[in-house]
Amino acid sequence: MTDDRVTDDRTVFLLAALAEAFQDLVDADPAAFRRKFRSMAADPFAFYRGTACLFYADARGREDRWADERTSRVWIQGDLHAENFGTYMDGEGRLVFDVNDFDEAYLGHFTWDLQRLAASVALMGWTKALPDADIEALIDTYLRAYLDQVTYFVDSDRDHEWSLRLETATGPVRAALLKAQLSTRIELLDDVTVVDDYERRFRHGPGVRELESPERERVEQAFANYLETIPQSKKLGSLTYTLKDAVGKSGFGIGSAGLPAYNLLVEGHTEALENDVVLTMKQGNVAAASRIVEDERCRSAFDHHGHRTAVSQRALQAHSDPWLGWTSLDGVGFVVAEFSPYEADLDWDELSEPDQMAEVLEQLGRATAKVHCVSDVDDASTPLVDFQVEDAIRHAVRGKEDEFVAELTAFALDYAVRVRDDHALFVDAFRNGRIEGVTAVRS
Repeated sequence: MTDDRVTDDRTVFLLAALAEAFQDLVDADPAAFRRKFRSMAADPFAFYRGTACLFYADARGREDRWADERTSRVWIQGDLHAENFGTYMDGEGRLVFDVNDFDEAYLGHFTWDLQRLAASVALMGWTKALPDADIEALIDTYLRAYLDQVTYFVDSDRDHEWSLRLETATGPVRAALLKAQLSTRIELLDDVTVVDDYERRFRHGPGVRELESPERERVEQAFANYLETIPQSKKLGSLTYTLKDAVGKSGFGIGSAGLPAYNLLVEGHTEALENDVVLTMKQGNVAAASRIVEDERCRSAFDHHGHRTAVSQRALQAHSDPWLGWTSLDGVGFVVAEFSPYEADLDWDELSEPDQMAEVLEQLGRATAKVHCVSDVDDASTPLVDFQVEDAIRHAVRGKEDEFVAELTAFALDYAVRVRDDHALFVDAFRNGRIEGVTAVRS
């Protein structure tokens, strides 16, 4: 087979994976996907961020000797890459640095998260012109920190107590937590709302859509239904939850292009306007991993993708957002969570030296182990993981740690090359109108 034929076959495969994941959304909002695809075209890492669907299409049928009956059905984040970590305020009021995106979370091989993160490190290292030896060392640091933290949880059984906080984080991770600590809810409210005649409402401007009466009524009913999904143990005071305003919203990140969303303004724990809370209500999407996981118990456990997203987040976070829940609107599932002022991301552009990146990746490895290992106590209504995850992973890898690290490192380096090649194929296809329903030129 000629190189041209191989290239064309890969382009067809790539476009088919994108169509399977996005075609319905593309048809609903071609302009949003033209913006998404332009962002993905910018560089290989941006392309990688937007193509979890392609990663799992490649994983379909790939042998994974580390995945047994238990380790093949662990709660995973599903789209793990270096930029999917950041700060948040947990349900107990502590600032935590952790995984911060759960749209793709599902049950799957624990190695899929590690492979996807490791490949993102290889891509990032390439964009920073690091030698392969340095990239290999960074991936080694991440994976061995992961294994070390899994062993710690086996020995201590304290996975729900451990997290990256101000007293445990170091370097750029601690700096992100300190930055988040300076944020205030009133700053967020001042940014997205105004006060008119002693009443707060959303600002109107780019990315904000006012709701006509019929849609507003449906959103209000969806909000009322959402309140029933908050666990009693996380319910706040009796003053809380009065809906003050609602608007349509656009402008979320690469992964959420084309997904309908709303912002909701609700009463906080007192009637003081400074305690108002902003919630996001975003349509849930099909988790990329679910397309290759044959697990009917998981597939049938959720009413819709919004339900699955919320339950996944509760499983993967030890102390999740007390506002987290789900609802449906016009028969479609939505996930509801706080639009928190305490979210801050790492600035990877500022990390250019291997020793700086290694300090961060060591902590990301431990954070990844934490989200996997806390997930064995998931939502009581869907007990999908009924074993100790840390014990299962330790059993699968024990005595073969060096082989495990070497195998996943080799995968990451090879797959990063594949992604760079795929990025070029994608740009060429996009520029030449080969993506059905959306072209590079505005029609």
